[in-house]
Amino acid sequence: MSRFTRAELEAFRDAEVDDLVGDDVRLVVVGINPGLMTAATNTHFAHPSNRFYPALHLAGIVDRAIPPDGMDDDDRTHLLARGIAITNVVRRATARASELTTQEYRDGAAELVERVADWHPTVVAIAGLTAYRTAFGVRSAVAGEQPDGLAGARLWVVPNPSGLNAHETAESLARAYREPAEAAGVELSSPRWADA
Repeated sequence: MSRFTRAELEAFRDAEVDDLVGDDVRLVVVGINPGLMTAATNTHFAHPSNRFYPALHLAGIVDRAIPPDGMDDDDRTHLLARGIAITNVVRRATARASELTTQEYRDGAAELVERVADWHPTVVAIAGLTAYRTAFGVRSAVAGEQPDGLAGARLWVVPNPSGLNAHETAESLARAYREPAEAAGVELSSPRWADA
């Protein structure tokens, strides 16, 4: 995957990224909003320091290593065949999630509910506790399965895989992501973490 200069990435500020969604959606993974590299590559969670795809592989959710800085059409097909969709709470690309307003989170949450209602997944997993609390106004929420679902789906809040979330590792993320994937009926292989 080619590298982008800062100026090239800045050209993608405020761009929107296509949802990765197929016909048979079991699990919807929801990021906060697209980063600039995500917008540049049209790959959710794309950044060399993002642990999302390594965590999916460690968890046995996907059977192949997907590059963290951009996927190809075969990788997209692999995710879709497993019933995995990916979207964001806020569609607007920024360099950091801290650039978003509370109103953007709230508006994005309302739009997310509509998308999930259209897709009919079994499970939704929102990657980021603070984002979930802000978007849905649930200040007391804790990580894990939420008591209220989302548009008819079971709902989990899982850790954000960004490299900025320094207290998480690819293995801790994998452990957190496997549970909602299993609940969604995604076909899983054996986990690849150390004590599996």
